[in-house]
Amino acid sequence: MERKGRTFDVLGQLGSLRRYARSLVRNADEAEDLVHDALVKAYERKSSFRHGGNLRTWLLSILHNVHIDRLRQKKSLNSRHEEAAAELETALPASQDHTVRLSQVREAFFNLPEEQREALHLVAIEDLSYQEAAAALGIPVGTLMSRIARARASLRNFEEATSKVSHLRLIEGGGNENR
Repeated sequence: MERKGRTFDVLGQLGSLRRYARSLVRNADEAEDLVHDALVKAYERKSSFRHGGNLRTWLLSILHNVHIDRLRQKKSLNSRHEEAAAELETALPASQDHTVRLSQVREAFFNLPEEQREALHLVAIEDLSYQEAAAALGIPVGTLMSRIARARASLRNFEEATSKVSHLRLIEGGGNENR
């Protein structure tokens, strides 16, 4: 922040940025994340800000563009997940029990938090190394490994919980109608 003339006083614009972000995403936590990402981008591109320009308008524009990028990314991710699910459904003509079980596992996978699901998908399904997956997600390798460990633990807990459920079968002649 420049003290002389305060030409880049982003702290003075936080109220406007937060209000606009809240109106875009309608969730306080997501709005804070959006403001944070926009401020990071603004500081990275500080040199492109015209001296004497309207800082508020420039920051709101960056916030808007970050929001649009997030929407596109989310839409693309949802599309990929739907396509993967559709391929999975048509690729395995298995028995009914296997199909039901596969559906349960797929649902458990898609119920993982997005960060964990992305990390596990890249390593377990796309067969990327930890370094390659971390680079693809733009995170440190340790963070990737932590996300994968939490995802695997969650799926293991799901597996243990569902394997304890007894599978009852209806056997013909179980009633005593003839007696």
